[in-house]
Amino acid sequence: MGKGASLSNGLVKKIVLSYTYVAIWIFLSFTVIVYNKYILDRKLYGWPFPISLTMIHMTFCSSLAFLLVRVFKVVEPVSLSRNVYLTCILPIGALYSVSLWLSNSAYIYLSVSFIQMLKALMPVAVYTIGILFKKDSFKNSTMGNMLAISVGVAIAAYGEAKYDSWGVLLQLLAVLFEATRLVMIQILLTSKGISLNPITSLYYVAPSCLVFLSIPWIFVELPVLRENSSFQFDFAIFGTNSLCAFALNLAVFLLVGKTSALTMNVAGVVKDWLLIAFSWSVIKDTVTPVNLIGYGLAFLGVAYYNHQKLQAMKAKEAQKKAQQADEEAGRLLTERESDGSPDGKKGDSQS
Repeated sequence: MGKGASLSNGLVKKIVLSYTYVAIWIFLSFTVIVYNKYILDRKLYGWPFPISLTMIHMTFCSSLAFLLVRVFKVVEPVSLSRNVYLTCILPIGALYSVSLWLSNSAYIYLSVSFIQMLKALMPVAVYTIGILFKKDSFKNSTMGNMLAISVGVAIAAYGEAKYDSWGVLLQLLAVLFEATRLVMIQILLTSKGISLNPITSLYYVAPSCLVFLSIPWIFVELPVLRENSSFQFDFAIFGTNSLCAFALNLAVFLLVGKTSALTMNVAGVVKDWLLIAFSWSVIKDTVTPVNLIGYGLAFLGVAYYNHQKLQAMKAKEAQKKAQQADEEAGRLLTERESDGSPDGKKGDSQS
């Protein structure tokens, strides 16, 4: 009875912790999205410089990660060779910087709710790029599901009251670069057996993002910022915004590390609905019935895709357990045969 109770308590504790990680990630992701929208939107805070904002985030994350790794030694740095850094970290950092730049730029032109609807295309992009890089195999059922998601997003876009082609292009490119980054992480880091915790990930990736972002910043935003000499850096606004961005980066790795990437995908759908509701009720963005019908169709497609992934993970886990059981049985049989008798006992030696 006591053993059953302890197992039950352990399971309850695990479930509570999982939901806690999900809630923390949803809250931080929600906060960063709304905060970035507030800063970048010309009608709100009115500072439409997405590259500069992303560079502030990366500077803050790089500095804090350096202090935690090198000064306070909270975690040990992972030993990376020059070849691994050049072939793995730099490409991932480049893709991450472009993805952040483009996604933040989209907030200048599009509503929060519509951006979340466009982000529903992420599974489509990841699956397509996975096929191109031969990390996924083509399946008619899965591609049909991807097509349903795409049609749903297209309907949502058709019903968007404040449609902006440039903003849509920026967000779609952001999805493309982010999907490529996720596939590259799977290919480059996992193939080399490299495991980075949240802090070491920022320690290595954030500085490379900062370097890559500085190139377009010099040509695109620096001249405009120089002309706008009246601007004064608001440490309260940008400091708290950067702190939220840093916390979100940690929460992403915490959620995936303690649960799974699938859990994060499912939580992302919940977060998107919350953001759409918030955008409509608080920010007063226009959300049309056609918007909701289109996103509802995309939502069903994403939910079914996550269901398929869950079933595949269960099947793979069952196959792994069966293989381990077979190996264990084979090992025991080999040991018994090596004993030299059918019952597994060594025969008496005769002199």
